[in-house]
Amino acid sequence: MSERYVFDRAPLRVYWETTRACDLACRHCRAEAAADPDPSQLTTAEGLRLLEDLARFGAPLPHVILTGGDPLKRPDLFTLIAHARALGFAVSVAPSGTPLLTAEAIARLAEAGVEAISLSVDGASAARHDGLRGVEGCYTRTLAAATAARAVALPFQVNTLVCAETLDDLPAILPVVVALGAARWSLFFLIAVGRGSVLQPIAPEACEHLLAWVAGLGRPGGLVITTTEAPHFRRVALQRGWAHGAPARGGLHGAGIRDGNGIMFVGHTGEITPSGFLPLSVGNVREVDIVEAYRDSPLFRDLRAVELYTGRCSACEFRGPCGGSRARAFAASGDPLGEDPLCAHHPGTRPTAPTAPPA
Repeated sequence: MSERYVFDRAPLRVYWETTRACDLACRHCRAEAAADPDPSQLTTAEGLRLLEDLARFGAPLPHVILTGGDPLKRPDLFTLIAHARALGFAVSVAPSGTPLLTAEAIARLAEAGVEAISLSVDGASAARHDGLRGVEGCYTRTLAAATAARAVALPFQVNTLVCAETLDDLPAILPVVVALGAARWSLFFLIAVGRGSVLQPIAPEACEHLLAWVAGLGRPGGLVITTTEAPHFRRVALQRGWAHGAPARGGLHGAGIRDGNGIMFVGHTGEITPSGFLPLSVGNVREVDIVEAYRDSPLFRDLRAVELYTGRCSACEFRGPCGGSRARAFAASGDPLGEDPLCAHHPGTRPTAPTAPPA
């Protein structure tokens, strides 16, 4: 495997779950968020120290994403952002579509130097989106937040859940995302953790069809389309390039990045895991060195060693740029090094992928 697919010195992105407090009740919530904060979540002082510890990774510093729950539920959010920016970090924030996400809050995020925010659109209509989010009016507030972000030139990413319940709506969601003016559309493929276990994942064949459709879209309206927990999108893009006698168009964005390899997650109480969807802790920031945990813990080292993978992933010619979802492998079998059951690829084959919208 090429070394360019190994991120063993530092993660490219650190996701910090600043709180699990949130005023939504999303059916797919990984964090099983509640209205009130956990009294054991990291304090302001501990959060500031965490950012200082992350700075020891050195240049180039990881990108810090403040997520939740809803980060706006933390009264010290802007103190944390200011400290991160003073340390030299690029910072993004993932707020929830609640009444806290006002135009004033968005303007303040922009003024604080936040690089981007993420918004969630899980349906092409209010009924479908609010049905998943569990709170009426969430869809309307999300559209208003996008308008407010555009008004202050704050780039935003739209996240959309991919599961059996949303699959047929994705072609209708795309023009909504383009019309909002999003810079990026990230398709979040369901991992059955937290409340997400009540929803149904799509089948491997449907996933293959969907990824082929996405790979054929190019960049509609300048939109960059990426996937979360479906790294085999990179394999589909490469295969599409081969089938058409041309290089893949943008499909290798983030090649090699996956749970524990370029990605690290810090939970609300300080637990360090390879991602928010792979709940295997290598220690708590209150007790262990986070830099050493990423670089040297057996779990992170094993996740970066694709030669240790089993099943189809062990023999796959795309294991470098792809590597499969380690979180889904763990959720399916209890083995984070196992094969990703959502991938339909059989190593050594180069099928011509369909290009029609998902059915």
